[in-house]
Amino acid sequence: MAGGSSSIESGEPEFQVAPMIDVLLVLLIFFMSIITAQVEQLDKTIVLPVAPDARERKVDANQRTVNIRWNAAEGKALMTYLGKPWEDRELLVEELKKEAEKLPHPTMGTRLVVLLRADRLTPAKEVQAAMQVIAQVTAKVAFATHNR
Repeated sequence: MAGGSSSIESGEPEFQVAPMIDVLLVLLIFFMSIITAQVEQLDKTIVLPVAPDARERKVDANQRTVNIRWNAAEGKALMTYLGKPWEDRELLVEELKKEAEKLPHPTMGTRLVVLLRADRLTPAKEVQAAMQVIAQVTAKVAFATHNR
């Protein structure tokens, strides 16, 4: 046989690059969409309160985040969910109920956990009002704080 033998004839397996690139692109799109959804929920303008005994919370797929941004100039709190402000709290309750229905639990109603991220300057009555909104949907509430 003259000079040009194929890899099949030599007994070495041939590595296919094209299918690997397809898989890589699918994974890239998947992770980009997840990261975008998570980043959208966090309001970077909120300065969290300090709790020295706070522990890092593990990521939970059943968790949704509600932010409370305090505007000291107006003396008003603004609740945000999914990057959208919610002036009408009853509409927010309905939106959270839709999420709760997607996460049923056999005995407790829902697996939904709401992470409440309130600015450290937010008055307690505003945090309480947010908790009342969340309580209409689930009893599982976590509070975001810093430990330093």
